[in-house]
Amino acid sequence: MQPCAEITWSGSREDGEALARRHDWRQLSGLEELWPELERLYGDAVALEAPHARPPEQLSFRLLRRRIEQAASAFAALGVRPGEVVALFAENGPRWLVADQGLMRAGAADAVRGSAAPPEELLYILEDSGAVGLVVESAALLEKLALPKACLARLCFVVLLEGTPQQAAAVEESGACGLVPCLAWETLLERGARGPLPPASEGGDNRLATLLYTSGTTGQPKGVPLSHANLLHQLRHLGVAVAPQPGDRVLSVLPIWHAYERTAEYFLLACGCRQTYTTLKQLRGDLERVRPHYMISVPRLWEALLSGFEDALAAMPASRQRLLKLALANSEAHALSRRTALDLTLDPVPPVRRLLARSEALLRWPLHRLAVGLFWPKVRQQLAGGRLRTAISGGGALAIHVDAFFEAIGIELLVGYGLTETSPVLTCRRPWNNRRGGAGQPLPGTALRIVDPENRTPVAIGERGLVLARGPQVMAGYYRKPEATAKVLDGQGWFDTGDLGRLLPDGSLVLTGRAKDTIVLSSGENIEPGPLEEALAASPLLEQVMLVGQDCKALGALLVPRPEPLQAFAAAAGLAVPGAGAGPMPGADPALLRALTRECNRLLAARPGSRPDERLGGVALVEPFSIDNGLLTQTLKQRRDRITARDAAAIASIYGQA
Repeated sequence: MQPCAEITWSGSREDGEALARRHDWRQLSGLEELWPELERLYGDAVALEAPHARPPEQLSFRLLRRRIEQAASAFAALGVRPGEVVALFAENGPRWLVADQGLMRAGAADAVRGSAAPPEELLYILEDSGAVGLVVESAALLEKLALPKACLARLCFVVLLEGTPQQAAAVEESGACGLVPCLAWETLLERGARGPLPPASEGGDNRLATLLYTSGTTGQPKGVPLSHANLLHQLRHLGVAVAPQPGDRVLSVLPIWHAYERTAEYFLLACGCRQTYTTLKQLRGDLERVRPHYMISVPRLWEALLSGFEDALAAMPASRQRLLKLALANSEAHALSRRTALDLTLDPVPPVRRLLARSEALLRWPLHRLAVGLFWPKVRQQLAGGRLRTAISGGGALAIHVDAFFEAIGIELLVGYGLTETSPVLTCRRPWNNRRGGAGQPLPGTALRIVDPENRTPVAIGERGLVLARGPQVMAGYYRKPEATAKVLDGQGWFDTGDLGRLLPDGSLVLTGRAKDTIVLSSGENIEPGPLEEALAASPLLEQVMLVGQDCKALGALLVPRPEPLQAFAAAAGLAVPGAGAGPMPGADPALLRALTRECNRLLAARPGSRPDERLGGVALVEPFSIDNGLLTQTLKQRRDRITARDAAAIASIYGQA
């Protein structure tokens, strides 16, 4: 009988050494206590900058602490009391962080969401959280919200992060705030500079720090209440994966209100890093200008950077293309053989195979070393500014081919895994144990258990099942939703992540899909779409993929093609290229769709451990999934239900049900 798949991670020797190099922050009983210590450590060094703000902003650690205390004084003067909640709807920038920490310093919590969320969702959060105040990005967003009278009756104030005092006064005169005072950011800080600092909060680290509302792929968002203890656990333990040095440059592109970006930001600032806020539009230029040492992002960004490399490669002369492709293939093979020799794959490696892999790595090393000297520094310079050697990817599974590319060119991708409900990090890959395709080992103090999805009994090490988690970073329960809490938290504190996975003997977690995304064919076979979609997205023909087929005889796929490679593919086969349009693309040649189906099935058949039922019965070409059209969440996860609704005609065409 194999041991059951459960582990409580106390940390490895390497973890201990990594933590010893970091501040452990054990003396903190609240996140707001961090900033005076950072002022003492780093003083006038730059903490935050927003070069694209109007006007541009830059704050040293000393000025950041002063601004936080001014905001805290002003919020207290406006009537915010310890334990109350204030809504904060805005995008990335120093003012967001100052407002966030000013509220915590005043003893309050914030309910956060981005300004791009639908107005009805923001109004729902405002009501559900019981917010007594509202900090909003701009007058334009406030106008879009059209605050109802019932909501205004509960608010003590509205603060505009952008805009002048005159604009705030105009909002008051317009009646958009009713009788509630509307303050510009400048006015708020001036008021705080004149007032006393509120007394330090009492109640220890179990105080509510923030309410994060899950964007979700289905249903109404739920409030996830995270305590100071939840957030401080992350601050104290993320150092097992990375060890930033004071002054290291960080580029921030993810939404700051999201748990992943937010926790990473607290941690990196605590290490004395200099953080620059950017946007997707400004990212390319800022990568070259900032030349970051660290960057936190989601798989979609790394996929986009790889796509940029492939586009640049396609524009090169044929001889140079062949040379770079040969060098890349060799470097990827060298990295794979090296990991195989070190037994850092997802399956056990027999000693003989490890020995052979070591020999292969030695044979491939001279050509790899040549590429390291000639090619990869230039590629890193063009893709990420040249200094990026460690990057953290989270918020979704990272495709193996993307992982392998960055490993080959010398950028270490450390994948983390977690959920909003877990603050968010549960596991992360360590530099000394970086198993490509895995989600890493747990953070210290974190327990994982793999159970049968049907009867919840533990399964053996290596067997797949439902991932449960328990630890100091796990929420106590959804905000004011006991029934929803009971569905995910049991009496022993085990949280149902909704993910499927397996544990390796060394404690590494390998994710295999989402329980609720499982496609059940009419034959009764269960298919996890995630790994198959990753394999298909590795094709240069395809930008995005979503599998379908619930209760059908075979799988189908909605494909978002890359236009130029698709044209070349069609031309090579003497086929017509489809035009643009919503749903199934008009003019899509049935012969082209059959050819694409064959190509997709070739890729699926090449997967290790491929099963006969993991084949496509047909495909359809559809328009892209994006945040703007509501088919991706803010963290770029597919909203499968909405895609299914939009592309119902395309799905019907796959199965001949039009």
